Amino acid sequence: MSRKYIDCREIHSESPCSVAISADTAHEVLEAAVQHVVAVHHHYNTPELRQLIKRGIKDGTPSEMRNPVWVGVFRGQPTFMR
Repeated sequence: MSRKYIDCREIHSESPCSVAISADTAHEVLEAAVQHVVAVHHHYNTPELRQLIKRGIKDGTPSEMRNPVWVGVFRGQPTFMR
């Protein structure tokens, strides 16, 4: 089974963040990422937020740097992932 991860450095944000979350399942990453985004970045735990996070979960482990990739609109602002 491949590890899953999401890396805050890959998300275009007003407040830069270097947190990366990895776990054995996408569900574990999702739940930890939701807690992080709500507590640190002050977003609301909504179905839309969870969908954006799910789209950002990847197989493997975080790398050092990546280029941004657009994934959608959140709170009226374009959302990018690297």
